Amino acid sequence: MEFENLLTLIKTVSDSELTEFAYEENGSSIHLKKKKETVVVAGNTSDIPVMGLENMQTAGNTRLKESDIVQQKSDEPEGQIVKSPLVGTFYAAPSEDAEPFVSVGDSVKKGQTLAIVEAMKLMNEIESDFDGKVAELYVENGQAVEYGQPLFRIV
Repeated sequence: MEFENLLTLIKTVSDSELTEFAYEENGSSIHLKKKKETVVVAGNTSDIPVMGLENMQTAGNTRLKESDIVQQKSDEPEGQIVKSPLVGTFYAAPSEDAEPFVSVGDSVKKGQTLAIVEAMKLMNEIESDFDGKVAELYVENGQAVEYGQPLFRIV
């Protein structure tokens, strides 16, 4: 390949959206690879117009206010979340006429049964991984639950 053609090829690949390019001709080969630049814009993006690379410097000037960060942290619930380890049906009690294993406000110990999730006719006991008090119950008796769905919040 001619030197000028090689320079044209490099410039073309650099200006394109390609991140990797390989070319082989008459036993000679060239492999070009570039990292894609990621730009993160924080804050309210509704008033920022879509822009090209020539205007990217102004995007870096957007900053988060400390009050925004503090607000996000305070929205997260306290305590530990007990999640469903499988897909199935949630039962709060061992039978229809029995008392629930636990209620909001009850103290629980690590390893204590909190509920049952039935999956394929198998009853799977959901045990607490934490000591504490049941602060919140996220699902109702007989409700279908998904894998990883929050069931309880323990504080």
